[in-house]
Amino acid sequence: MMRQSLTIAAAEPASLAREAALTLPGWLGDREIGALYVHIPFCFHKCHYCDFYSITRQTAGRMEQFVDRLLAEAGQWQNGSRGVSLRPKTVFFGGGTPTLLPLDAMRRLIRGLRRRFDFSQVCEWTIEANPATLNTEYARMLRDEGVDRLSFGAQSFDPAELKLLERHHDPSDVGRSIENARAAGFTRLNVDLIYAIPGQTLTSWAASLEEAVALGVDHVSCYNLTYESNTPMAVRKRLGHFQALSESAELEMFHFTRQRLQQAGFAAYEISNFARPGQDCRHNLVYWNGGDYLGFGPSAAAHVSGWRWKNRAHLGEWETAVDAVSLPAGDVEHLDPHQRAGELAMLQLRLCDGLRFDAFGSIGIDAAKVFARTLSELARQGLLDLTGSGARLTARGLEIADAIGGEFLAAVGHIE
Repeated sequence: MMRQSLTIAAAEPASLAREAALTLPGWLGDREIGALYVHIPFCFHKCHYCDFYSITRQTAGRMEQFVDRLLAEAGQWQNGSRGVSLRPKTVFFGGGTPTLLPLDAMRRLIRGLRRRFDFSQVCEWTIEANPATLNTEYARMLRDEGVDRLSFGAQSFDPAELKLLERHHDPSDVGRSIENARAAGFTRLNVDLIYAIPGQTLTSWAASLEEAVALGVDHVSCYNLTYESNTPMAVRKRLGHFQALSESAELEMFHFTRQRLQQAGFAAYEISNFARPGQDCRHNLVYWNGGDYLGFGPSAAAHVSGWRWKNRAHLGEWETAVDAVSLPAGDVEHLDPHQRAGELAMLQLRLCDGLRFDAFGSIGIDAAKVFARTLSELARQGLLDLTGSGARLTARGLEIADAIGGEFLAAVGHIE
């Protein structure tokens, strides 16, 4: 079955695993980085489906210390460290629940980052928020400090579905948080939803979609529920506590979502993401187009010119590394041009615009030549539409997007 959420690691060729022991080089080349991700891992409860690194039951004092260390980590990238100059155009705070940080600590974090880097070109600054944690005062502080986009994890508007997901908010909290955000001056708002929840029907999913549309937001993300191996949801599924939805039911919800949101004025610019004109998430487009970005905080990922790494996904280990004035990078990989091409093809195919041959020039790959056989075969099967400048998934191809992306990874894996 298709997987709609963005997960590169699960689809990587085996050759990348052999690179895991690499050490990040002292010089990454003269690069100006235009995207920054900050991971804030604190949550008041761990949702049963969530595979992102998060921790609960943290004190305000520990969170203040976390901000100190985040700024210390950021300081290691000041002044062109390793040849990298961070001058963000897009910023994204994810988690966890970033808005669980005390208001003063969040303000100190934002101002500290501004003091260390040139934020004059920022055109989009997103912070994820739990619908139960954002009040008007907090929202107004974020807006005053330059944040212009909020993303709310609604997931469902059905109380029974929220309970099964272990989401600790009420459906009414979403609308209240949206009102608080608007009162604070926010106009760019996203709502996240999950479909294919056990027990969910097309009727209940359609009702959640209608609730999201009625909120008048400009962006909606719709992800199918996936059972990550290390989550309580996966364990409960194995123990038979519930039955996963059938593939046919999931596909029905997938197609209904695209049709209904298109009718409501949202374009599907990426498989799982829908936006009104001009409201695409610019930060996520950096990922989907294989761009460079830095990541701060435990488990935060980064990519610079073929070097990719992920910070240690453990708060204590991350803190120890930062305190030692050492980069807290754990998994480090170096992708050669063909590996980068395979991943870029996989990612761009998720976009409405599809794979663009000209995007591969910066990594020195002739994509039309390298992928000629794969493109031809997938087009013959009716899974891709070929254009003179690239290719995009057909309606049938969208249903198995991850499998198709795997074909491009496999194609470059066979190149000597």
